[in-house]
Amino acid sequence: MTLWDGSYPFYPGANACFPFDTTRAVIVTIFLSMLATSIIILPGIRGRGRLFWFLRLVLGLFMGAVILTVQFTRDWETGWVQANTSYKSFSPAQVNADIGLHIGLAGVNVTLRGNPVQQINETINYNEHFPWNFGADYDRSYSQGLEKGLPSPILYVAEKFTTQSPCAVHRQYRIAGHYVSLSLWLAFCTWLISILLFSMSVLLYGGHMLLLTAALTFFSLIFFSTARNPLKCPIQFGSVSLRTDYGESFWLTLAAGMLCLLLGLGIVILNSVQPEKLKLIFNLDKSSKEEMWDKSCLPAEPSCSAQDELMVPLGELCHVTATKL
Repeated sequence: MTLWDGSYPFYPGANACFPFDTTRAVIVTIFLSMLATSIIILPGIRGRGRLFWFLRLVLGLFMGAVILTVQFTRDWETGWVQANTSYKSFSPAQVNADIGLHIGLAGVNVTLRGNPVQQINETINYNEHFPWNFGADYDRSYSQGLEKGLPSPILYVAEKFTTQSPCAVHRQYRIAGHYVSLSLWLAFCTWLISILLFSMSVLLYGGHMLLLTAALTFFSLIFFSTARNPLKCPIQFGSVSLRTDYGESFWLTLAAGMLCLLLGLGIVILNSVQPEKLKLIFNLDKSSKEEMWDKSCLPAEPSCSAQDELMVPLGELCHVTATKL
């Protein structure tokens, strides 16, 4: 038995990771609350318009939730590798662990999880974030990781994204993240405008706003794709290398963009080819509304006997009584 039972007391323990992303949870909760509130009033809508209204609601909330949520996620580009690697600097100890890299718009997350988690008398389960968004200093957060004595695999991966690294990927990822975030915020604004136009029954311009939303989401995907260069700077752990690919947020953004494109094109085409069907989908069928109005608001036609009783001779209606002054 060695001093301190084989552990290294000058290294702090692993950061306790929160079980889920709080920002994503708040956004999802807000949109689910809106959906639940809308479902409550769904029985008040009559006829087949109820189905169309529900589909519009679900698709609209899905697009808005995705565009807003991916702003704060950290899995635009992800990669995992399992390797035997050194655990701490100045130590010959080797551990078997899963090493993960998660790149978002605002920084990098590096994950280290042991196989098993308990090795060399320590709990190997790390998830460290190194930000590069506005107001954050990536090199400073990396230096703080060095001072804390983070495990060598985490520092090795994080070093690839520093400004002084020969990989030279920090600047392109950081700038691409800023442009992607700007494009997505604009897309969220155009989505809100489209919802407002649809609620005002301005269908054609609402379709145009959906097309603009799709274009902005596609621009954000293009901006992020320009930053990827996996062959430029490989992340090697012995005989294996950590390779990254597009993550969940990237594909969700692509799905939302395709949905906006298809819906926008469908609305524009239907408006020019069959506008009556488009009005039917948005519950704007005037003929049915006028018919319902006629049946509900106009008084019932009087019977023949009632008409006979109400008839007044024309002479009585035109008779005027004059008073002599």
